[in-house]
Amino acid sequence: MPAVANIAAYRFARLTELKSLRERLLSFCKELGLKGTILLSPEGINLFLAGDAEKAEALLEELRTIPGLEDLKAKWSESDEQPFRRMLVRLKKEIIAFGVEGIDPATRTSPKLDAQTLKQWLDEGREVTLLDTRNDYEVKLGTFKGAVPAGIDHFRDFPKAVAKLPEEMKKQPIVMFCTGGIRCEKAGPFMEREGFEEIYQLDGGILKYFEECGGDHYEGECFVFDQRVGVDPALSETGSSQCYVCQSPLTDEEQADERYEMGVSCPYCFRPKEEEMRERIARRQETIRQITTPLPGSVPYENVRPFHVAGEFDGWTLIDFLVEVGKGRDRDEWRQLCETGAVLTKAREQVTPDQIIRGGEQYVRILPAATEPEVNANLTILHEDEAIIVLNKPAPLPMHPGGRFNRNTIQFILDRAYYSQRPRPAHRLDANTTGVVVVTRTRHFAGMVQPQFTRGEVEKCYLARVKGHPEDDEFVCEARIGDQPEAMGSRLIDEANGLEARTEFRVLKRCNDGTSILEVTPKTGRTNQIRLHLWHLGYSIIGDPCYLEDGAIGESQTLAVDAPPMCLHAWRIGFHHPLSKAWVEFEAEPPSWAR
Repeated sequence: MPAVANIAAYRFARLTELKSLRERLLSFCKELGLKGTILLSPEGINLFLAGDAEKAEALLEELRTIPGLEDLKAKWSESDEQPFRRMLVRLKKEIIAFGVEGIDPATRTSPKLDAQTLKQWLDEGREVTLLDTRNDYEVKLGTFKGAVPAGIDHFRDFPKAVAKLPEEMKKQPIVMFCTGGIRCEKAGPFMEREGFEEIYQLDGGILKYFEECGGDHYEGECFVFDQRVGVDPALSETGSSQCYVCQSPLTDEEQADERYEMGVSCPYCFRPKEEEMRERIARRQETIRQITTPLPGSVPYENVRPFHVAGEFDGWTLIDFLVEVGKGRDRDEWRQLCETGAVLTKAREQVTPDQIIRGGEQYVRILPAATEPEVNANLTILHEDEAIIVLNKPAPLPMHPGGRFNRNTIQFILDRAYYSQRPRPAHRLDANTTGVVVVTRTRHFAGMVQPQFTRGEVEKCYLARVKGHPEDDEFVCEARIGDQPEAMGSRLIDEANGLEARTEFRVLKRCNDGTSILEVTPKTGRTNQIRLHLWHLGYSIIGDPCYLEDGAIGESQTLAVDAPPMCLHAWRIGFHHPLSKAWVEFEAEPPSWAR
């Protein structure tokens, strides 16, 4: 296999019409099969490319036709493989970020010192300070013997580093250097402006020095900004790698360290996973706090609720469809909403109540200047990794949009806290139920966790405080539950046609106030199952606004924030983790009513 040619070049020059130049160069490079990056800015060009040597030379010839780049020169080296993955041409404010006004290398730079002259000075032992302007992680891989590192993490920090240099250095001859020379083009004039009297910059940087002088007076290798990571004085790729988390170059020995995991950590940035998770969770908690302060549904907004026409409604009138799917409003209310423009097509076109609809169409219900009831948004993250999020859910807080709630929901909050992912709760808790909730971070992981709930493989344990003292310490309810919502979205026992359901109960304490604390283990996952089974047995849950003590159905499903709590808490949950496949368990601390 022929060696891959690598070229690096920069030139400070007045460049104009950058957008059209970008398109021209991107197309030209792709035609030549070159890969790498070209940076264009009003102050000049900076590039790192690799490919066939003849094609690379053709690009340089093309660039030299651009006014200001006529004498563009490049540094050449070779590698066994293509060090770049794709071809990019980017527009920047600066070709090398510095952020200091008034420094214009296209007009003036510090005197340049060629590589042979620097070697001669060092051979002679001349009194001169070598100043390494590169970042600390670059210096780690190698530098000139006796050089003074700037001590920076980014070139933008260079001015602050200069301010810390000893005052006596302003009288000394200083030769500054970097990888290819571009940073010194700005660093030199800046130091002169700060009062340093004798500044030189190594022409062509370390790479040019290697090309002309080899490794004399240099220790180690030179960091380069591509997949090669480092080159030796012969400009050949070394065995060094780089940590893509902290950017630190890594030797063969450091890559063999047990703390090194490609793309995850290295000996310099490794932290125990528990510590890392704590810090990540703390940052995410702060994001959630900002999203919920104020509550997102407390600020008036246009709430758009979609209606998708399923095939079974093809040929119906719009009004009949709305009455069927939009339960809670009667025919006259829906007719008025259509006639006043509160119901429209998805394209915001006017509708009539009696128009014929077709399967696949979409309509929207518009609620202008909508606000939502207050909720308790104090979500606590118990665990977070690449696949799942485990929450301790407060109450009242709905999990999904519906009814009076859209933005004041867990789904809305998580969508913004974890943007651009769309987290998916693997199961659900009622708005008034507190406790542990498992959320998957992607559709892929949802497909690995949610089926465990469907198959009944997940172990769930709740705490409940109920009215009354059950006679038995342990008991079971297997009453079938209807699959259709009734008043206020509630479910009822339907022994004839309902779905199979099983809940196991154990009395933890019979309290003096006539209540009992129960440990509850649902073996199936029907809607409102625990609440409905306890209500059916005559032990309604304290604070339940729907399944009331007298056997009636209440007028609300969601409590007000200042109302006494519904005493049902999702305490523990266990399942197989989608990544490790290991059995994991999580627990949400019991609330005060259960302790």
